[in-house]
Amino acid sequence: MAISSGIFFSTSSPRTLSFFKPSPTSLLVAVPPLGANLRTLRTVTYAAVSSSSSSSSSQQQERRPRGIMKPRPVSPEMAELVGASEIPRTQALKRIWAHIKENNLQDPENKKIVVCDEKLKKIFGGRDSVGFLEIAGLITPHFLK
Repeated sequence: MAISSGIFFSTSSPRTLSFFKPSPTSLLVAVPPLGANLRTLRTVTYAAVSSSSSSSSSQQQERRPRGIMKPRPVSPEMAELVGASEIPRTQALKRIWAHIKENNLQDPENKKIVVCDEKLKKIFGGRDSVGFLEIAGLITPHFLK
């Protein structure tokens, strides 16, 4: 059994395989007999590395936050609570939850309910208690466009 470029052919066959013009019978001979000692040839390929590494770093510097990560101006009531006049929505939610945890404003019997203090009442429309799933919707009007 002989191996040539990863294609198997029998040495007992008088024909040789042509790599440029394969004949229909050469494809039939390419199957090795059972129990034959087979070798596998591996071809290693490498990805090309771009030579302009400075252009990829400049693209990363140009990327600015978008969507809920973009800082937006907030109402004066919200600015008083979060401590900033412009803040991303995600950070505002974090600071509201930090205020809730620091002041122990969760209902002890049902942790899903937040009991509002004076600062939170300004933001949540004067409500005495708010469900934790409502908080994200109630802060929306405080983000100015």
